[in-house]
Amino acid sequence: MLTAAVAVWAPAGLAAAPAAHAEVVDVKYACETEIGDRSAVSPVDVTAERKGDAYTITMTFDKGVSDSPVELPKGVMTPRAELVLGGDDRGTVQVKGTPNPAAVPAFTPVRIGTLTGTYTPKRNGTVTFTAGVLTVHALGMDAAVCEPANEPGPGLTLTVTGLPETGAGTGDGSGEEPDEEEALPGGELPKTGGLSTTTALATLGGTVLLGGTGALLWLTRRPRPARP
Repeated sequence: MLTAAVAVWAPAGLAAAPAAHAEVVDVKYACETEIGDRSAVSPVDVTAERKGDAYTITMTFDKGVSDSPVELPKGVMTPRAELVLGGDDRGTVQVKGTPNPAAVPAFTPVRIGTLTGTYTPKRNGTVTFTAGVLTVHALGMDAAVCEPANEPGPGLTLTVTGLPETGAGTGDGSGEEPDEEEALPGGELPKTGGLSTTTALATLGGTVLLGGTGALLWLTRRPRPARP
């Protein structure tokens, strides 16, 4: 009985593999600040929670990455960061924190805390999220701009499933190329050399634009009949 139970349970366990894998990554930030260059290492944790076809992305910092030369009153500092996408997607996701809930004493580490944003995937696949540029906005300016200096690995690997598949190159899921032929005043122009009417007109328009008025006159003037 025990053997049979294990045999039944094993495939189900494999099928229920997690859709996201998060890993705390130590990110060494090199920061340009108003008081000179600074550097610090902070463990960064990235998680995702699915909401419909989108995901709420949360980025959490364990430590501050820079000091403030002056006291920061409550509510004047807001951090923001970007997460670089990899795998089956490209681009960045912007995440933002809330203003500091309490005053920050001078020359003490500025705690970044938790930043959140939204990621809306375009297709199914596996996407990675890696820490990118971190900016600390305080007292009306970007007081610190920090870039990862140690090429950190992805903090989150997300498997996106359940989205409708789309046709290649069309974006409408039909899998067929749209018909570009349209009727024009005076009749439809024939295709030449495999080009559609739209492509031919675009090429003709470019020729007129490059050639100027002379080209336009040359294109519209008909040849005179030969004299006897």
